[in-house]
Amino acid sequence: MSVPPGGSTTADNPPNVDPVSEAAWPEGTRATTGGVPVLSRAAHDRAHLARALPDPTGGRPVRLLTVDGDRAVPVEEGPDRPRLIWDERPELPAGAVYLGEAGGVPHAAVRGERALTVNGRPVDRWTGLREIGADLSDLDAGLLAQAIGILEWHERNRFSPLSGEPTTIERAGWVQRDPATRTEHFPRTDPAVIMLVHDGADRVVLGRQAVWPPGRFSILAGFVEPGESAEAAVAREVAEEVGLRVTDIRYVTSQPWPFPQSLMLGFVARAEGGDILELDPDEIEEARWFTREELRSGAGPRALPPPVSIARHLLDRWVAGEFS
Repeated sequence: MSVPPGGSTTADNPPNVDPVSEAAWPEGTRATTGGVPVLSRAAHDRAHLARALPDPTGGRPVRLLTVDGDRAVPVEEGPDRPRLIWDERPELPAGAVYLGEAGGVPHAAVRGERALTVNGRPVDRWTGLREIGADLSDLDAGLLAQAIGILEWHERNRFSPLSGEPTTIERAGWVQRDPATRTEHFPRTDPAVIMLVHDGADRVVLGRQAVWPPGRFSILAGFVEPGESAEAAVAREVAEEVGLRVTDIRYVTSQPWPFPQSLMLGFVARAEGGDILELDPDEIEEARWFTREELRSGAGPRALPPPVSIARHLLDRWVAGEFS
């Protein structure tokens, strides 16, 4: 079921760190392509008006994606790229969340257990969005990002913040209702800023957190605080994490990041005055300046962010000379 019965678990109070495996952040990854970050792609209709219907599928068969407790999904290896394996159901199952439709076919997602086959088709592997998101079609990538995000919201919001009562699920999984106050609660997305900080010439600041695999570096990021603009969050986070003052803060693009429920707002900014980095040891284990040539030649970090991430999208564009 996508919405477990009431009862506290560790999912209700997740830790503030998100460890990443080497499989999700491998060495020697290819550069990103296209004008938008990978997970910003979409090729399906979310059909949001249908969510209010008793049966959003209109009685049609539905394609169902199973997502396990580790955010892994069943995949088959196609001739050109991996493909998600969708179960075929005659109707929308209880507990499933409606995702919309593509090609006139309704799609949905549900929490479940791993299996060797799905609807009689062998599963080549169970894997996650981080590992295969960059290789999926626009349709599969958009549906998978949506499925992970909405199921993670259900996992972490089983109780009403107003009364503490277990919520009831409505509108095909897109509303949780407080049974005591009758208040509706909608899926939550946390805004976060991610910023490429450069020196106006040929260097960029990259840092790493202790929970990342050894040798992995990325651009800086942080959450937007209440009462704060995105641009103010960029300036504050850079000052807190590496001790630099930035100017010329410019928005570039955005990307959903459902780990568990963020929207990454991508910026570039120019550092002012001095090369010395003063690190926040609680957030940044190591940070340093890297040149374009170091990143082009592979003489820089052991591994750059994988192409599924907006971090890699911004870095690749900077290396190509788009930002100055």
